Amino acid sequence: MVVPLAARVAAAVIGGLLVVTAWASVTGTLIVSRSVSGRVTRWVDRLIIKVFGLANARYTDYRRRDRTLAAQAAAILLTQLATWLVIAFAGFMLLLWPFERGGLGSAFASSGSAMFTLGFAVPVGSVPAAFIFLGAGTGLVIIALQIAYLPTLYAAFNRRETEIALLNARAGVPSWGPELLARTYYALGTGVSTIDTLPDLYAQWERWSADVAESHTTYPVLARFRSPRPLSSWVTALLAVLDSAALFLALSPKSVPEVPARLCLRGGFECFRRIAQTLGIDLPDEQDPDGGITLTYEEFLAAVERMRKVSFPIERDPADAWPDFAGWRVNYERAAYAVAAAVDAPPALWSGPRGYPVTPIPPFRPPSGGQPSDGRPPAAGPSGSPSPRRRLRPP
Repeated sequence: MVVPLAARVAAAVIGGLLVVTAWASVTGTLIVSRSVSGRVTRWVDRLIIKVFGLANARYTDYRRRDRTLAAQAAAILLTQLATWLVIAFAGFMLLLWPFERGGLGSAFASSGSAMFTLGFAVPVGSVPAAFIFLGAGTGLVIIALQIAYLPTLYAAFNRRETEIALLNARAGVPSWGPELLARTYYALGTGVSTIDTLPDLYAQWERWSADVAESHTTYPVLARFRSPRPLSSWVTALLAVLDSAALFLALSPKSVPEVPARLCLRGGFECFRRIAQTLGIDLPDEQDPDGGITLTYEEFLAAVERMRKVSFPIERDPADAWPDFAGWRVNYERAAYAVAAAVDAPPALWSGPRGYPVTPIPPFRPPSGGQPSDGRPPAAGPSGSPSPRRRLRPP
């Protein structure tokens, strides 16, 4: 069937718009130093998230879900690349159609030959030759930019995960704020508290929050990069640090490093808020201080009891400290819970609900007993349990 020239010209106009759309999406996603990804990138993200959501719909076991979601970020990146190439390919095919005597099939071959620099199809004429050169450059640049994009992503990922790995010994896996305070004070049973290290920790996590907020809003796919350990997550790690600062401020106002703790809380709230908004979650710039929190007073008392087991210096009655703690937590709780649900973070204590029935997982605590100097496991005692050695965990 012969297609009228006017129809082919109209198709060429559409093709030009497709090429511009592909370039705009690539530029906004990979080059511009802020989150300006367009509709193409958002559609790809939603599609992949929906596919993985359907794949995990029948699973409620978190470890099984985590194994599936480990490939989610990679799937988003590969689908983005494929989508850009397909859109550009279709655009150049339509642009070449009016100049091809063989019709749409010849335009298809010429576009593929140009986009992937195969060079087996060379249409006659200066105008189609210009489109061929532009198509060849487009294919090379898109692939090259995506390749150059990966080291930047993994550099940011490695910076993020290094601090999380260091925190795991203090805050447990999955991380929990009261556990961070208890283990820091207990100091692995040495008898010497390391509570004086918390000012540096809070300053370090204030800087970490700024780094993560910047990288994860510029490259939103980073939020879906999962930690190597199934129960470890940047969301629960930051939430644990913020909860520890809020608890310390509320329970021990005379001992707390007030300025570092307050700055850490502000930095963490900004990090959660900015990333939540980048993920499409509607949140206000400032939370209503009278809005209240979903964490219950009973859960707060359980945390206080955990800290009392290691004789943490609590200076206020929990009933008096609770309003202050709630006043700090109201700033970041909603944003943290929204991000945790969006990326399906480990269901740690105090990390909010998920989109499926889940039981919160407390931090893992190794059994009492240390490793002998030769690296062998402790010898078994009469009951089959390891022989008593110096304690490495809080009671």
